Amino acid sequence: MKKLQAITLSLMFLLAVSPMPLKAGAETVTPPNTPEATMESARAAELLKRLDEINEMDKSAMSRSEKKEARQEVRSINKELKTMNGGVYISVGAIIIILLLLIILL
Repeated sequence: MKKLQAITLSLMFLLAVSPMPLKAGAETVTPPNTPEATMESARAAELLKRLDEINEMDKSAMSRSEKKEARQEVRSINKELKTMNGGVYISVGAIIIILLLLIILL
């Protein structure tokens, strides 16, 4: 009986979490062309160009401190690009805790 209850509970959870289309047709939403969005895209293009420049450098001719500065610059550029993308990230631990709470409470 417990096995049937666990299977039913997991099936209901999977059905509740699975994405369901709201409309039959696919509708594309274009973001508004705001000055902030164009500035961010220009900044992102500038950062990507700088990353390409760093990757094309001859690192064998660089000193240890120059290599360290280049690595730090690449890390800071990557962080800035990640913050531009935005989004919500949930860690694996948080997902496990949420699932355990759902199982316990239901």
